[in-house]
Amino acid sequence: MTLGADLPPERNRPAKPAPHRRPGGHYSLSGSFSTGEGSYVRSLLADGASLWVGTTEGIVKVARKSGEAVQTVTTKEGLASPYIFTMKKDPKGVYWFGTNNGGVSRLDGKELKTYLPSHGLADFWVYGIDFASDGAVWIATWDGVSRFDGKNFKNYNTKDGLADRWVYALSVDRDGAVWFGTESGVSRLDAAGRWKNWRHSDGLGAPNKSGLSKSDNTGFGTLSQSKGEDYKHNHNLSVLDPGGNETYNENYVFSMAIDGDGNKWFGTWGGGASRFDGDRWQNFTTEDGLAGNIVYAVTVDPHDGAIWFGTNHGVSRFDGQNWSSLTLRDGLANENVYAVAIDTDRHIWLGEKGGVDEWAPREKGAPLK
Repeated sequence: MTLGADLPPERNRPAKPAPHRRPGGHYSLSGSFSTGEGSYVRSLLADGASLWVGTTEGIVKVARKSGEAVQTVTTKEGLASPYIFTMKKDPKGVYWFGTNNGGVSRLDGKELKTYLPSHGLADFWVYGIDFASDGAVWIATWDGVSRFDGKNFKNYNTKDGLADRWVYALSVDRDGAVWFGTESGVSRLDAAGRWKNWRHSDGLGAPNKSGLSKSDNTGFGTLSQSKGEDYKHNHNLSVLDPGGNETYNENYVFSMAIDGDGNKWFGTWGGGASRFDGDRWQNFTTEDGLAGNIVYAVTVDPHDGAIWFGTNHGVSRFDGQNWSSLTLRDGLANENVYAVAIDTDRHIWLGEKGGVDEWAPREKGAPLK
């Protein structure tokens, strides 16, 4: 795929009417565009009038209203890897991109700069990024986590207290503590430098009621011994075992977010979504209204505080009491939703295999629950 040539505007797919009125009926499909049949959209960033789309083949900046691709960032522009796991904008307006086997890159509007282990970064694979109030950048990798103060990296791993070396998500809370989602549970490093871990035995993730087989979907980090130009060691997004059944990993945390009340939300592999208020864990699965029990993305709606979950069977919204979902029956192009972004017009953007869907409230000011 050549980004910018094959991308938007392909926004002419009409909304498909649902066979029944469903809770997701407050939204209608207002547009979509292709990123290439073989690409995956792993991250989205709603940024004013623009939408940044992170794919397995590079980044494209799209004008939300017109669907026009206005900027591309690929290896031609200096990325060390075209596969984008995560994107974040820091308080100073600098964009940060985490890649597959290409380290982390920052774009300040003028220059694209990439940091690799040779600069001090913990690993080549970067899955999560967040920013502390002191200006430090925290980076989740497949070989621990890094704190970058703009000049130097300080790295942490299992020997320091991290639950697992493979880290998929992180967020900095309002007290300055940093939370990490790993393959072996949740870790927290508080402002005083103390570590604490939580696992399934502590309440993380719903039990495996269906007796699903163990997921073999694990990371590999620098242990792969792959060369710097070798991108084939991507994270395996297969959710089925050889028998065609879904898989389960009781401690595997794939995504997270912190809501306005300070609650921590974690997306697990097969155990649904977990909410932690600092004292008690509460888990939500398809039995409660979640679309799927493998949760790739967790996003807090900046307008009303509702939590959105991208799952292996569609996207769900939870307002604290009520659940609503959008699935294939409502018009989703693909039931695996890897990224969710919400723009200033309250439109919901969903990253899937091969493209992006845009969903809008059916009526301006219509209730979203």
